[in-house]
Amino acid sequence: MINIFFIITKYAGRANCQCLRIWPRYSRVLFTPCLSLCLWWMSDFESFGFSEAISRNVTRAGFKTPTPIQKEAIPHALAGKDILGLAQTGTGKTAAFVLPMLERLGDGSARKIRALIVAPTRELAEQIHQVIVTLGKDTRLQSMTIYGGASMNRQLADLRKGVDIVVACPGRLLDHLQRKSVTLDAVETLVLDEADQMFDMGFLPAIKQIVAKLPQKRQTMLFSATMPEEIRKLSSQILRDPVKVELARGPVATISHALYPVTSELKTPLLLHLLKDAGDQPILVFTKTKHKATRLADQLAKAGFSTASLQGNLSQNRRDSALAGFKSGKYQILVATDIAARGIDVNNISHIINYDIPASSETYIHRIGRTARATKSGDAYTFITSEDNRQVREIEKALGKPIEKRTVKDFDYKGATIADITAKINRPPQPGAAPKAAAPAGEKPKTAGKPRRRRFQGFGKNRR
Repeated sequence: MINIFFIITKYAGRANCQCLRIWPRYSRVLFTPCLSLCLWWMSDFESFGFSEAISRNVTRAGFKTPTPIQKEAIPHALAGKDILGLAQTGTGKTAAFVLPMLERLGDGSARKIRALIVAPTRELAEQIHQVIVTLGKDTRLQSMTIYGGASMNRQLADLRKGVDIVVACPGRLLDHLQRKSVTLDAVETLVLDEADQMFDMGFLPAIKQIVAKLPQKRQTMLFSATMPEEIRKLSSQILRDPVKVELARGPVATISHALYPVTSELKTPLLLHLLKDAGDQPILVFTKTKHKATRLADQLAKAGFSTASLQGNLSQNRRDSALAGFKSGKYQILVATDIAARGIDVNNISHIINYDIPASSETYIHRIGRTARATKSGDAYTFITSEDNRQVREIEKALGKPIEKRTVKDFDYKGATIADITAKINRPPQPGAAPKAAAPAGEKPKTAGKPRRRRFQGFGKNRR
């Protein structure tokens, strides 16, 4: 019996699951139990029966053993089934839908959009795109990203050349649909990633408009770390007889949680005090507002830490530069708003520090999901004030346990200042953090002696 399951599973993968079309009457009876019973055997990626090119790319990427979400979802995705995937952050959801999507699209480009992936943020869209580029090498499949803040003309040029896979944010994709620069008539696979955040950001109406432009006959996969009621309703509307893949909910078990009670005025001195002994591993700090992220990053840089900020007011080039610098190690610390809670895939982040407590338990889970990725360990510290009791109770309820409250013995909770802590850190200020130097005594400013520009006063009769 085991040998039969081995042969069926092996050749179902090699044949791209075309056998399901040969015996449509018996496919549900035979292959659904077969896929479930054979999951124990699929201990490595070779067992999925990917094509030679994709298998080679999997090896190059360093993938060895499938994660639980990959082991559960990939066989059903290869079989063309709709999937409702629920899994904790950092468990390999992206590869779980990218690999079967690439396999089903085949080796060769049709230069028309056959797969559409919709993501809530630019950062997540770029991350997914990079995974597609890595795992789709030598397949001749073309992929591109579509999101706001990037050049519309460049996107139009890429679309005119023809692409097979589009990774898009809802807003800009709707712009292209209205321009009729994008047609979705040939889409075979739709993936909605982080659907709950798209709902939180108000993208649900846009998602429904996009889905209305797609062919009725398609494969749809919806992945998310959390599943509010609104997303369950959406899934019931767009998924047909889906396979539900639900793993452990909430944060991974290898994350250590701690609360640090502190007044708002002492948050920055306490952060500097903790960073003093944090080593050189990457650290991600979350703030509530864009202005606070910029100001805090500047304060940390002045204290001697290599720091960048990531928030929505930055241009796309500066956001890309901050992320690239954090990934490469140029910046040890990234101070970000919740725009970075999803879509940052950086190895070895040792600490997540919630400078401001998140508004909901779902946001907390997504924030701390940036550490302890791929079965590694990590720490999640949250600064709390007397006004944060409700959020603390909600987070503890989501975790299923109370969170330890800590006080730092050698920290002055009554009179600590940024200047005092910075002096103890004894690091030189980082480039760009120091204030601009004044001109030496007796030296004229660079603008001295230059003619003043005349203010434009209008043309013709309107000119005064």
